[in-house]
Amino acid sequence: MEKENHREIALTQMRNSVQKLGSSTGKYGDPTLMRFLIARSMDSEKAARMFVQWQKWRATMVPNGFIADSEVPDELEPRKIFLQGLTKDGLPLLVIQVRKHFPSKDPLQFKKFVVHLLDKTIASSFRGSEVGNEKLTAILDLRQISYKNVDVRGMITGFQFLQAYYPERLAKLYILHMPGFFVSVWRMVSRCLERATLEKIVIVTNEEEMENFVKDIGEEVLPEEYGGRAKLVAVQDVTLPQLEDASR
Repeated sequence: MEKENHREIALTQMRNSVQKLGSSTGKYGDPTLMRFLIARSMDSEKAARMFVQWQKWRATMVPNGFIADSEVPDELEPRKIFLQGLTKDGLPLLVIQVRKHFPSKDPLQFKKFVVHLLDKTIASSFRGSEVGNEKLTAILDLRQISYKNVDVRGMITGFQFLQAYYPERLAKLYILHMPGFFVSVWRMVSRCLERATLEKIVIVTNEEEMENFVKDIGEEVLPEEYGGRAKLVAVQDVTLPQLEDASR
């Protein structure tokens, strides 16, 4: 009961703080606001500032409400990202095959691509409409990568977007097949991450961890390449009616 009261007080204070900052929480429910509160350790003023910054960013970066395939053709072309349906826990599964990725020559298109992926992955778990607290699970597959595939700036951008604009959306990120040369790269990237993000990252290094990984995801949705029974489905081959409706 006390926890519930604390939650309600924090939500009310956050709504008031957002209003004082000249914005509104009107069309957002408690689950959305709670993500920002949790990300800022239930500090209502910090959560309000983060929420208002997110609103401004969305208005500039995603004026139509979503990024269409036609805005990110260069990033979609290599078919390096896959959207696999829901894990055992009911979370959408995103798979990134880094060996097919090369640092972008168009930074804005890459940023839009990150938004496109995160929005589409989250939307794939909606039961009719968004609740506001949906999370995603991701696999970063580093098998057969070379130095040409290493994109420190791209990785940092992806994580920064997750932390600043998609608070509490990441449930877990599994990193598979990390080669020795990538360890120093990962150290560099991980210095830019908040502790809460680092705690959600699992680097799979041995057979036992691989078995746990397969068990956690579920064989039905996990692609065959990773010990499951599913076929890979490229993100552009997944159609979501709610995103198509938004484009009209």
